[in-house]
Amino acid sequence: MKAIVTHGYGGPEVLVHTDRPDPKVGPDSVLIRVRAAGVNPVDWKIVAGYLDPMMYVHFPLIPGWDVAGVVEAVGADATEYRPGDEVIGYVRKDEVEHGTFAELVAAPVRTLARKPAALSWQQAAGLPLAGLTAYQTLQRVGGRAGETALVHAAAGGVGSFAVQVAVARGLRVIGTASERNHDYLRSLGAEPVTYGDGLADRVRALAPEGVDVALDFVGGVVDVSQRLLKDRTRMASIADDAVKAAGGHLVWVRPDTAGLTALGELAEAGRLTVPVHATFPLSEAAEAFRLSQGGRTRGKIVLDVS
Repeated sequence: MKAIVTHGYGGPEVLVHTDRPDPKVGPDSVLIRVRAAGVNPVDWKIVAGYLDPMMYVHFPLIPGWDVAGVVEAVGADATEYRPGDEVIGYVRKDEVEHGTFAELVAAPVRTLARKPAALSWQQAAGLPLAGLTAYQTLQRVGGRAGETALVHAAAGGVGSFAVQVAVARGLRVIGTASERNHDYLRSLGAEPVTYGDGLADRVRALAPEGVDVALDFVGGVVDVSQRLLKDRTRMASIADDAVKAAGGHLVWVRPDTAGLTALGELAEAGRLTVPVHATFPLSEAAEAFRLSQGGRTRGKIVLDVS
């Protein structure tokens, strides 16, 4: 199979489009013919070595955790799927080596769900990691219908999913973003506010009694969130360890079939969209990394594989 490979840590320049052996398929896994693979900031951070202190990384490394594709073969005890099934997955394993930036990937069934028919292959590949991150962050703080949620970096890849999931659950959403993204947030059902100095006052003007939950997808906002929360423990962050000392939750997204299925159902119902900012052929993964590193994309970056 063709795959994107690196033989050591570095920048986008270390990525090589080359041949690799087809994956072996364990008893609780399926072999997926990859149609598209989502590119996330964590992918280039792994290649750069930033996660080395916390995860075992083996070389040669095929990056990538997001996938959308078709089941080609099933393991001995992978009864959930059959060849020909269309699936999506957040294929994160305990050790990093055999990722999704390839024509084939072996994926444990615990990382997969059925592909929503309402989404294109590119949209489906952009959903799993960011969508699950948003879903699980809202789950952690227990956001419920009728409550008010403050979403930091609401126009970003994860934040935009959090807005949509929260709105679908009946929450009122106040989202922080630059002014150029305010109309976008309104289109998702959020009330936008500009981030930066004076944020607490701007939120209070919309919600004088404060907010019920706060979701942080940017970092550096624990203090201002706590001033606005009715219950200071109902805050979760994916970006700031300080949230734990403040009594809140630090979230590291986990593979979860139920969560992926719930996101797919929202997409099928027309209540969740996946904006795609750019697509690249598999051979141009390095360019996709460079675009992601720029940090200014509003939608997902996706590799077209087959």
